[in-house]
Amino acid sequence: MAHTRWWKGSRGEWYVAAQFAIFLLIVLGPRSWPGLAAWGYTFERIGSVAGIGLLLLGLILTGAGFFNLGTNLSVLPRPKDNARLVETGAYRLVRHPIYSGIFLASLGWGLCLHSWLVIGYALLLFLVLDLKARREERWLLEKFPEYAAYQKRVRRLIPFIY
Repeated sequence: MAHTRWWKGSRGEWYVAAQFAIFLLIVLGPRSWPGLAAWGYTFERIGSVAGIGLLLLGLILTGAGFFNLGTNLSVLPRPKDNARLVETGAYRLVRHPIYSGIFLASLGWGLCLHSWLVIGYALLLFLVLDLKARREERWLLEKFPEYAAYQKRVRRLIPFIY
């Protein structure tokens, strides 16, 4: 039997660890850095309005994803043994609505705070969530052959775009 290194994890544990570390940066990390340009008054107003919108949209999308996934819900990217494929509700809009919602809420948070640094953390989180989603999709394809057709119909992380 092959031994999997603890840091790789057989169910995608490192993706979760990286995701939570970046999320902690978003919530508790530094929000400013010497030399970063300040936001102008107009840009602050636009950032605040857009940020609140993205934050709310992200929370709604995340909540809907949790609700629609039901008993299939797992923090790890490997699907549960008794999982079923969900293509309804928020999963009609995007294949990973929980990841999408977390990213949109994080980006909105950065805009609300008028923080280039937090926006950067949110973009880093997007990269980790994209890698996690790609790995999860390989496992989903193994478990559900019909997942390939679903991939062709529905975008991965950003509804109608990506």
